[in-house]
Amino acid sequence: MSRSLRVATVQFQHLAADKDYNLGRIEHFARMAAAAGAQIACLPEMCISGYWHVPGLDREHLYGLAEPVDGPSVSFVAELARDLGIAIGVGWLERDANDTLYNAYRLCMPDGSGHTHRKLHAFEHPLISSGEGYTVFDTPWDVRVGMLICWDNNLIENPRATALAGAEVLLAPHQTGGTDSLSPKGMKHIPLSYWEEREQDPERLRREFQGLNGRGWLMRWLPARAHDNGLFIVFSNGVGRDEDEVRTGNAMILDSYGDVLTESRSIGDDMVMANLELDAVETSSGRRLMRGRRSDLYRPLAETRGTELSPRATRFGPGN
Repeated sequence: MSRSLRVATVQFQHLAADKDYNLGRIEHFARMAAAAGAQIACLPEMCISGYWHVPGLDREHLYGLAEPVDGPSVSFVAELARDLGIAIGVGWLERDANDTLYNAYRLCMPDGSGHTHRKLHAFEHPLISSGEGYTVFDTPWDVRVGMLICWDNNLIENPRATALAGAEVLLAPHQTGGTDSLSPKGMKHIPLSYWEEREQDPERLRREFQGLNGRGWLMRWLPARAHDNGLFIVFSNGVGRDEDEVRTGNAMILDSYGDVLTESRSIGDDMVMANLELDAVETSSGRRLMRGRRSDLYRPLAETRGTELSPRATRFGPGN
């Protein structure tokens, strides 16, 4: 019998530190997804807490924003997942039992359990630590799922390690688009006026979302991550103004060959859905080619070369 999974992915504009508003939007889309038959709904990175205001917070306000996994915000989503009978993925600023902070993502399962991934390459604030491991797990739908947050996906080793751990579906929550890369061919800022004047000139903003500062940048690498590793990828993202940047949405779902199954072309909050025909993973080019790996040759991938930088130095330094 063939295996299938119905998933939804969301783009929405959060409000900085306004958890009540953000949880309201999460509930809105989760209910939409459940009504449409989704088994998993994927929402963006740090969509509970807000994102790009975080680099400017002092210690007091940063810790005030953070919550443990059993805090009120994630508990609200966990209860919603139980009520709706679906899994709901949300991002927040986590504070663990040792008072360590993480950019974290929780997939709240319909039975009340859950799985947490901590961003492996956290750069948002000096007080936010990076996670230490991959997050891959079995689900009630006979599919193994992995999670990587935003920049985790840009380092090619991470999706490969996730696939080697058995993941067939990768949840990839982001806050991206319109960032000011120092690379000559990287993303650039989208003028804030384009967002503020979107009702008067929606096509101007849509061109940016679909252009090199939005979808065009995603298409340089996202299909390759799916194709090369035989992974279905569920990409969620913020949309709209986030402090001095404009997130570009483009919520999309890619199959295990790197083809886009569905995507949003909206310049506002939106959700798209697709059925993942999971048997395609085993026959995908990526999985076939992975069986030809020569692990005896790959020692250099794990060696320290002396040129490594921290996530913050890499993100905010030349060539990001």
